[in-house]
Amino acid sequence: MHLTRRDFLELAIVTGAYLTANPALTLAKMDYDDIMRFKPVGNVTLLFTTDMHAHLKPLYFAEPMNLVAPKKLRGLPGYITGKEFLKFYKISPGTLEAYFTSCSAFPELARKFGKMGGAAYITRIIKDVIEERGRDKVLVMDGGDTWTTTAIGTFTNGKSVVDWMTYTGYDLFVAHWDFTFGKEIFLQRIEDLKKGGCEFITHNVVDELWGELVFKPYTIREVGGVKLGIIGSSFPFTTLANPKQFVEGWSFGIREDQLQQFVDELREQHKVDCVICLTHNGLPLDLKLAKVVKGIDIIISGHTHDVTPKAVRVGKTLVLIAGSHGKFVGRIDLDIKGKRIRKYRFKLYPVATNLIKPDRGAQKIVDKYYKEIGKKYKLDEVIGTAEVMLYKRDTFFSTWDWLVGEAISDYYGGLDVVTSPGYRWGTTILPGQEITREHVYDYTGITYPLVYVMKRTGKQLMEVWEDVADNVFNPDPFYQQGGDMSRLWNVEYEIEVNGPQYKRIKRAWIGGKPLKENKEYMFAVYGGPPPPPDAIHPDYKPVPVYDILIDYIKKKKNISVRTKPNVKVLDVPYTTYDQCYGRGA
Repeated sequence: MHLTRRDFLELAIVTGAYLTANPALTLAKMDYDDIMRFKPVGNVTLLFTTDMHAHLKPLYFAEPMNLVAPKKLRGLPGYITGKEFLKFYKISPGTLEAYFTSCSAFPELARKFGKMGGAAYITRIIKDVIEERGRDKVLVMDGGDTWTTTAIGTFTNGKSVVDWMTYTGYDLFVAHWDFTFGKEIFLQRIEDLKKGGCEFITHNVVDELWGELVFKPYTIREVGGVKLGIIGSSFPFTTLANPKQFVEGWSFGIREDQLQQFVDELREQHKVDCVICLTHNGLPLDLKLAKVVKGIDIIISGHTHDVTPKAVRVGKTLVLIAGSHGKFVGRIDLDIKGKRIRKYRFKLYPVATNLIKPDRGAQKIVDKYYKEIGKKYKLDEVIGTAEVMLYKRDTFFSTWDWLVGEAISDYYGGLDVVTSPGYRWGTTILPGQEITREHVYDYTGITYPLVYVMKRTGKQLMEVWEDVADNVFNPDPFYQQGGDMSRLWNVEYEIEVNGPQYKRIKRAWIGGKPLKENKEYMFAVYGGPPPPPDAIHPDYKPVPVYDILIDYIKKKKNISVRTKPNVKVLDVPYTTYDQCYGRGA
């Protein structure tokens, strides 16, 4: 079942894999048996994944170089990255654990350790833990952003991922991007999951007309001989972060007062032994939620893609999150007796593809859908080569988004500004790695991919950018609605993160010239709700962003884009690509 130590030694010759032998490091292991080594505790095991973004195959994904935060939140979990992250969690540089949790030396370590994640490898870990503990002691959960944003997810309407979840044995699920298939498809996929034994729970979605809950808010499960009450929370800002048309008639929100009512109901009426919240709120929001809602034992978070090698304790509540892109499977064992957690043990299993034998049944599901979708969309077609590392995740700037700006400007011509959304997802393409069609969809495979060209005054542009900045840098996590700062191609600007609300951007230049409030600029945007028809410039037909990018990369072939950020952060340290990796990375 497992790779043996001999298998590992043979593998290490090929991959150059090595790990520290320091037993104090949670993920510092020698082979699959060592990765899986875990001393069970108590009578309950919770397994969880989140923010897989429909990546059924292994990939590279670098953690961000920057997680810029307002002063009030700096240095807290959710805002630590790079070398500071390694120092905070006492992780040795150059190890497998460092590779999975930090951006430091990422291209070098990627070549050493190989790809991450992949559905069949996640299934292997989950099934092995179930075999070890017994099905009656294990609950398997997913925190959403699971069915879409890749070709294999989007072009199967999420069915490929749901089939895999059913096979793997997921029990509970909440959502965010999954809603962007629209209500009809979303509800069908929920029904598909239900037939396979997986329940969708969400307390914070309400019918706008009737004021009633749309979904079952919580479930009660007997696991390991104790009663668990699990409350679901889907992304509270779905109608702000994504086009409202997909969930017309549904109202979302944090609804912390309602959450408190459900916690009390579970404890007082149903007499549960433990209350768990499975959320897609984001780590900073959930850390605050743990302060204001009493009686929650464990919050399993999602959305912000953060990694917590150790559980974060807020009062009597433990808060956990298992990264993104299928890089980790989280596990927490609980010793529950007398309606309290007497002891717990937590770890994140790194889905280190080179050290794990894939589950055959899960691999068959992946292969089936890739045979269908891969051929239709030519996913494995090589369209170019990356000369610098192409990545998405960062607070302000990414090489991928600069490439998007170049491509859209080249396609339409005559543009002053190109705005790309600050999505957190998208694979990483290493320097020297071939770029395939699938890579493009990994960054752009959404259900509303059209690029729109419009005219806006400098004042209107600044108002939008300030609004996004207030979302990203609001010191109160309850007012952060997800995502990083919008990417602005052909724009240079200065920003004060801790500046006054709506006055954070101090200066801006478009095309090298100071932005003028009364001047009209031609700008292109994708990744948002469709604008009114009369706002779209009649001479510029909306086109899917992935079609534009594929054609541009094919034309350029060797992709070398700007690595210097187009933003100057005035009051907070900001690490550049060249500082982190060097231009040759």
